[in-house]
Amino acid sequence: MISGQLKSIIRDGEGLTVEFKECRDQLNKDVYETVCAFLNRSGGHIVLGVDNSGNITGIDSDSLPQIKKDLVTALNNSQKINPPLYILPETVVVDGKTLLYLSIPESSQVHHCNGKIFDRNEDGDLDITNHPDAVAHLYIRKQSSFSENRIYPYVKLEDLRDDLIQRVRKMVRSQNPNHPWGTMNDEELLSSARLYQHDYQTGKEGYTLAAILLLGKDEVIQSVLPHFKTDAILRRINLDRYDDRDDIRTNLIESYDRLMAFVAKHLPDPFYLENDQRVSLRDHIFREVVANILIHREYINGFPAKFIIGNNQVVAENANRPHGHGRINPSNFTPFPKNPVIARFFKEIGRADELGSGVRNLYKYTRIYSGGVEPQLLEGDIFKIIVPATPQATPQATPQATPQATPQATPQATLGNETNKIAALLEYCIEPRSRIEIQEFIGLKDREYFRLEILNPLIQEGKLLLTIPEKPTSPNQKYYSKPKDPNHV
Repeated sequence: MISGQLKSIIRDGEGLTVEFKECRDQLNKDVYETVCAFLNRSGGHIVLGVDNSGNITGIDSDSLPQIKKDLVTALNNSQKINPPLYILPETVVVDGKTLLYLSIPESSQVHHCNGKIFDRNEDGDLDITNHPDAVAHLYIRKQSSFSENRIYPYVKLEDLRDDLIQRVRKMVRSQNPNHPWGTMNDEELLSSARLYQHDYQTGKEGYTLAAILLLGKDEVIQSVLPHFKTDAILRRINLDRYDDRDDIRTNLIESYDRLMAFVAKHLPDPFYLENDQRVSLRDHIFREVVANILIHREYINGFPAKFIIGNNQVVAENANRPHGHGRINPSNFTPFPKNPVIARFFKEIGRADELGSGVRNLYKYTRIYSGGVEPQLLEGDIFKIIVPATPQATPQATPQATPQATPQATPQATLGNETNKIAALLEYCIEPRSRIEIQEFIGLKDREYFRLEILNPLIQEGKLLLTIPEKPTSPNQKYYSKPKDPNHV
């Protein structure tokens, strides 16, 4: 949060989505009630170090570390906020005074604070625990907003896979030997994981879409969501089709396994030490990418998720219910759980990090993996993650590739491998060339793939320059490379 933006929020005063807490040397006791109310309503901004009148009082510097620690600890404690959540307080200095800023997302769940349910209106936080109509309305709103909570009353326990439920018990025990799921029966475990819910509007109760996606038999998943699939594609030689492919139409636990196996099959894992310990850069990066494509996806949207390994980058795409548009900046990124029930389930079985920390790891390890180039996270109706892969870190298609792998060859460029192709392309572009000319030169028909996999990476690496840099999308735009020979005309 930039101090100027925070000053604007403070200047506009408290309201439905803004709350001030003075917190000079300790937390106000009611701060967690406001967090709960914001989660249950529309999200909002909480600013610590500002009084009710909007006067900036600041937080005592000696008390700041303990206040931050108490916040993080309490928000992850189900005895305080249930379900718990991950929110990282942000320190901001405004007019020489230190403030703490909390950006609270709207949640798909109904949250309790100290066993009570709070909602928000313009007058503040309301305890609605003993108001059945208000509580019922809150549950109705949540279930209609988040598709993972959709109830399927005719789905029975036998429609879920018993072997997967047993596997989940083993997975949670490996994370925490005393995990309560380890000793619960199947119904208790599914209820604890919020995979069995009650609809207060219709009176229906049963297993949810999240339960079906996580643990359902394949035929049940396809019956409920006929369009459901995740397409893993290797596209390095046969750029118009693919060199290898896995068409994944199974539960999310095994979908994760197959995507990570596809990564291991086709991407290298360079040797890297961190604190004298071997760390898998590849697994740290793509664990986050794969988890995102499965956890934060809008499943009622028919867009098939895609995971495409190319020559210069890996692109993951999934349908999304956006909260903003454009490229995500990790320095002011506020994580929003698109499917909190699924996200929590993945965290419990050790397949995902706390919301937010995974993104930071993605940036950290991608810079090392790619030689300093950052990933791109693009928020929109289609959420996209682009992970750069340098030629040194990206091997050629392996012999495991399927028979569809047929190298492209054009009269202009008969090239033995992708490194030669790029070298020939750059030689060809010593004289400025249009996009169409370059595509024809390398024999590639797919414009979008050419732009994402070849053109943009070469521009970002400074290997191709624009003739009209101030207007990147100009129809007269051409691209050129610097000649190897400085005397070349």
